[in-house]
Amino acid sequence: MNRAWARMSRSAKAAVVVLAFIVLLAALASVVESVLGVSHTAIDLKGRYADAAFPHLLGQNELGQDLFARLLHGARVSLAVGLLAALVATLAGIVIGMGAAFFGGVVDVVLMRFTDGMLAIPVLPLLLIAAALDIGKGSSALSAVARIVILLGAFSWMGVARLTRAQARQALTLDHTAAARALGAGPWRVVVVHVLPLCLPPVIVQATLEVGGNILAESALSFLGLGVQPPVPSWGNMLMSALDVLKSDPPSALLPGCCILLTVLCVQLAGDGVRDLLDVGRTSGGKQ
Repeated sequence: MNRAWARMSRSAKAAVVVLAFIVLLAALASVVESVLGVSHTAIDLKGRYADAAFPHLLGQNELGQDLFARLLHGARVSLAVGLLAALVATLAGIVIGMGAAFFGGVVDVVLMRFTDGMLAIPVLPLLLIAAALDIGKGSSALSAVARIVILLGAFSWMGVARLTRAQARQALTLDHTAAARALGAGPWRVVVVHVLPLCLPPVIVQATLEVGGNILAESALSFLGLGVQPPVPSWGNMLMSALDVLKSDPPSALLPGCCILLTVLCVQLAGDGVRDLLDVGRTSGGKQ
């Protein structure tokens, strides 16, 4: 672990540290709120547009709600959507890509043509249509998050599927895979033990890059009023709420925008670091 950390670039290390700090603050949002004695939902009209001062560390919005507390609770939603949607897309992509590579023939052709067709569809307009039609819409914040996760996952698995198929086809031609088959290993054992581990490193890198895209997509949907709705905060709907008061209260829009920018940037840098780390590991392994 220490050697892996030492091989990462400085930018990747900084990105991992910042991401860990953001995740920690999001996890402890309720604790921070209690310690400061503020609320992310309570309306205080007397404190509208108040400047930063203790206990309101970043000031208050147009309803007198604490901006810092809302940013922390909004991080929970945005990060959860980004991570869970990437997980859904990764699992779906692995299943489809592995199935195409292992069975080959007609199955491979059908699955890959379906994947190509999905890639040809403009994702964001389709997401907007699906969200606007209230597909799977529920009354709770949890159902809203689940709906966005499913929608994003359903339209972002294609890259993982193509990558998994390419890696799996290569792994199936290796000597140890052929030896396992010759010794009587079943299809599940060949896939899980001998093929899947070789596919995971690039797939993991792809998954980290998907997280940043999902955070941006969730922010766009929420900004357009089709994602998580107030009073439950997300960085996207905080931007939407601040649109009308941008001139009178710039921090209400700038703060969530900066959080989105910083988080996506750190995710991309961390993904690049993981990719470089895995490349170094595979190269050193090959030299041995």
